[in-house]
Amino acid sequence: MVFKDSLSGQILYKQYVKQETNKLYLCGIEEIGRRGITIQAIICDGRKGLLTLFEGIPTQMCNFHQIAILRRYLTKKPKMQASKELWEHVLLLPKTDKQSFEGGLEAWYSKWENFLNERKTDADSRSRYVHKKLRSAYRSLKTNLPWLFTWQSNMDLKIPNTTNAIDGHFADLKNKLRNHNGLSTERKKKFIDEFLKA
Repeated sequence: MVFKDSLSGQILYKQYVKQETNKLYLCGIEEIGRRGITIQAIICDGRKGLLTLFEGIPTQMCNFHQIAILRRYLTKKPKMQASKELWEHVLLLPKTDKQSFEGGLEAWYSKWENFLNERKTDADSRSRYVHKKLRSAYRSLKTNLPWLFTWQSNMDLKIPNTTNAIDGHFADLKNKLRNHNGLSTERKKKFIDEFLKA
């Protein structure tokens, strides 16, 4: 787990973990604070529960991670018209402002509300939604909306709207590690430590 300052590019804290948990993220933020560093804002990928974790700190969800979530539900080339229009709308996310995006989303929902709420009865006589993936895509956007434009509400903090800075760092690290495939776990850790210092 790596915490990076988006303004200076400096690595503030790292920890080797078996898997990411919200508790570990919270511990990392607390550790950075204990080191005397003031945290002005957080940009994260939006894993479940993470966005509401940091009370009193403006938190921005990465716009590209939100687009990736929608892509999993809708695919890059959706077939249904409602899905096509929602996909086109979400692609505007990194290039638009909150008011325009919210307005467009509300207009989309008004147009497709009845379609979204279509149900059918299955063989077990249970009523189910017909367009489950489309509903999930819309719900994801609605749920995450409060964190998609934190950058706009806090212009003075110069918050990026993506985690590209750290994602690029990881991509570079993975490429370099691939060139040193046979390293033991301990040597890999040393390699990573040196890489993150650079």
